Amino acid sequence: MINYNPKEWLRFLINFPKADTVRKLMPFLILMAAYSTVVAFLIMDVWRLNEKSDLKSISIMHSLLGFVISLLLVFRTNTAYDRWWEGRRQWGALVNNSRNLALKLAPLLADATADDREFFRAMIPNFAFAMKNHLRAQFIEQEFTECAQFRLSDLNRHEHIPGQISAALTRKVYELQGRGALLPEHLLFLNNELLSLMDICGACERIHKTPIPFSYSAFLKKFIIIYCLTLPLGYVFNLHYLVVPFSVFIFYVLASLEVIAEEIEDPFGTDANDLPAETICQTIQRSVGLLLSLPASVSQSTTSDPR
Repeated sequence: MINYNPKEWLRFLINFPKADTVRKLMPFLILMAAYSTVVAFLIMDVWRLNEKSDLKSISIMHSLLGFVISLLLVFRTNTAYDRWWEGRRQWGALVNNSRNLALKLAPLLADATADDREFFRAMIPNFAFAMKNHLRAQFIEQEFTECAQFRLSDLNRHEHIPGQISAALTRKVYELQGRGALLPEHLLFLNNELLSLMDICGACERIHKTPIPFSYSAFLKKFIIIYCLTLPLGYVFNLHYLVVPFSVFIFYVLASLEVIAEEIEDPFGTDANDLPAETICQTIQRSVGLLLSLPASVSQSTTSDPR
């Protein structure tokens, strides 16, 4: 994700970062300019059609369909942004629930062994890294933290890794309760945070695996292309060769909205505008490590702090 100052207007005008749609659409913009130039040359200099030609009536079609295409693009971008924001909310919930789970466990594990505390200090961040990698269909071994009670070899990399880590956390809590380190009521105390891990993962999977319906996306792309290809035919009589930059700019605006929507509708990848999942996972790792390293008395007072 790109960090920027939204008040720097001049930077946006002169800077073209990797995520800018100009870079992605440059080949198509060049083709659009060439096509518009050829159309203008044929109509104005070869065929020498005058303003009374029936082709000029095509501009009426653009006037009528301009409102329709604007509505479609507004719906498209709003839907894509809603998916991006929902993904950010889910990752924010993961940060909060991971911290809350660590806050609750810290005083409860006061009498537990060092290995037990180290297990939770490693496995709660491991779930965040596992979810990030799961959504990206990858496995980065260096991001996981091993401990005495967890080894990477324990994971089945061909199965749902976040589910395996969540199950390991739940089993560990029940194991502590069976050993007497936790009371039965402590299971209820920790239940919401433990269940929320897979709830958040499932919500992100829903966003990731449910793209916009194919028919809608295909129709919108066809609509944009046909609309822009007919622009020079309708406006060349009024604009002459100025129809070339005019057509290129209209195509750039319409196509850019579709490209932006495509990028942010699945916000869990590695594109410039996707969510900063690595940073969020590292935040969870630091927070959980700090909370589970605090003395029990400090952790208990932090848990009861009304702020």
